[in-house]
Amino acid sequence: MQAPGLLSPRGSFAAAVFSLILGLTGCAVVPETARQQLVLLSPREEMQLGLTEFEKIKQSKPISRDAAANAMLQEVGRRISAVAELPGAQWEFVLFDDPETPNAFCLPGGKVGVFTGMLPITKNEAGLATVVSHEVAHAVARHGAERVSQGLLFQLGGAALDVAMRNHTQQARQIVLSAYGLGGTVGVLLPYSRRQELEADHIGLLYMARAGYDPREAIEFWKRFADYNRQRGGGASIEFLSTHPVDETRIRELERLLPQALAEYYAHGWRK
Repeated sequence: MQAPGLLSPRGSFAAAVFSLILGLTGCAVVPETARQQLVLLSPREEMQLGLTEFEKIKQSKPISRDAAANAMLQEVGRRISAVAELPGAQWEFVLFDDPETPNAFCLPGGKVGVFTGMLPITKNEAGLATVVSHEVAHAVARHGAERVSQGLLFQLGGAALDVAMRNHTQQARQIVLSAYGLGGTVGVLLPYSRRQELEADHIGLLYMARAGYDPREAIEFWKRFADYNRQRGGGASIEFLSTHPVDETRIRELERLLPQALAEYYAHGWRK
């Protein structure tokens, strides 16, 4: 017996629109990992968004005047971007003066920002290369466009479900839509973000190896980052409800991928 409303004109229309959008989405392949992804934005649209947003960030946040630290970031950026495949990228590496924020980011189009609060943890050029290559990998893998596309599809799915439930009681609709929202957020959006983080770790490890940075240094960096988290009381985060994998997961995955990265390191003529 069909549930009331599921085959109504409005329900059928919403389902048809949802199917049409799914059919129109582009199927891309992530470099290095060969994972298939659905992306609604074109590379040009994605890059334009990144360039615009980066200009806003540069206007709103102070830029570091530390000559030595800036020189190191430019050298690392030059070497990592030389081995990254991002057609049309306008590479720019900016060190923002924020000693309280151990963070970094990369926007579409090749715009990389590193906060000075990350430098005590990176310690050296190889540690900084770990961070930069990870962020560059996010851009190459088009993770930003993928997340935007996923959010759009998730919203459309909720709208279609709301239309399909219109002949049900208000209480039933609220229960189903609430379950959809929680299930989508915890079951799809957050785990997908963790997958992207680990994927950026994977790709970044290969980039730093090809650029001449010993990939074993990536594991040492993440161990230092884990120690930092523990000292700040952040080491016990619940991975299930987090957008980032816990430090132990990252380190374990990097150790698993290390033989592949070392093979790349030696194949490109590098030796420690």
